[in-house]
Amino acid sequence: MVRLVVLWCPTLSREGPRGEEPRRFAEVLDAAVELAPFARPVRLGVLAIPSKGPSRFFGGEAAFAEHLKGVVGPILGGAERVCVGAAEGLFAAVLAARAAVLVEPGASGSFLAPWSIATLRDPDLAAACQRLGLHTLGRFAGLEEARVLERFGLDAVRRHRVARGADGELPGLRDYAALRRLDAVRHRDEPREVQRGFFGERGGADVRAAAAVHRLEQRLGQGAVTVARLGGGRTPDDRAALVPWGSADAASEGRDHVAPWPGRLPSPSPASIPSRPLVVALLDEHGRRVTVSSTGLLSAVPARLEFEAGRPRVVAAHCGPWPMAERWWGVSRRRAHLQVLCDDGLAVLLRAERSRWWLAGIYD
Repeated sequence: MVRLVVLWCPTLSREGPRGEEPRRFAEVLDAAVELAPFARPVRLGVLAIPSKGPSRFFGGEAAFAEHLKGVVGPILGGAERVCVGAAEGLFAAVLAARAAVLVEPGASGSFLAPWSIATLRDPDLAAACQRLGLHTLGRFAGLEEARVLERFGLDAVRRHRVARGADGELPGLRDYAALRRLDAVRHRDEPREVQRGFFGERGGADVRAAAAVHRLEQRLGQGAVTVARLGGGRTPDDRAALVPWGSADAASEGRDHVAPWPGRLPSPSPASIPSRPLVVALLDEHGRRVTVSSTGLLSAVPARLEFEAGRPRVVAAHCGPWPMAERWWGVSRRRAHLQVLCDDGLAVLLRAERSRWWLAGIYD
């Protein structure tokens, strides 16, 4: 049976009239997931974590429990009680959290024995057992399974297995309605349009990514997380844009804009675009600067490409130029683009503008 560490926040176990408990518990859950990625909510105010991995990483179960309380405490303001317990099976681990104890490995059965029969969450079974003098889990667990089935039925057999430590999952312990409410709170800022699977399902990677973005935006602010998208335009630097995660533009990947954009540069597009303008020198075989005429022709065959820093590169081939004249109705902009392949395999896109050559992109 899997050993679990359970965190219990008593003040968040019931949703109050203001309905803020799910939101606050979502913050607790996000903090716990950062420490242990497999942390999962059980019900409002209760979350469970498999003990094996975190215990090894933090130097023991007790050390992990203290670290978990130290992380969660400030989120709740420090004044609210946070309880951590550990045991084999979810049922025993939840009771261990209520008692704030770390049950020794293999001792979950003896730990459960003195607890009331009412902890099995079946009022009818509890009333019948109490009439028979079976007030504790230990007394109930001592019955033979066949007698339990004969006297109380199949559902009581499942609870009997939980009471004697043979099964850790008590029916009704997980509150799925509260978990759906919590999931809605945690993912309320997800993008409305997402890529679906073949049958329309949402992928697990999408859910995990949205949860990670939500945690980052809680720390950095709304809109702090951006994604790259292609927009409308004729050149790669015009089309590339960073848009906030979850915005309408972020959900429009793969859609082309309706504008025809005549004169758009041909494919392929550069894999990298400089974040700031980089001046380069394009020279002919005599060391003279290569320019683009008003008719869109090169003044000479390019022979050498020089960057601001680094050795000159020999031009092995080139393609273009593609002249562009835009915004004739306002501030006119004239530029031309040229694809250049160097002898060392470097392939770049250059832009001629304002009597200079600029690095516009680098191909893979």
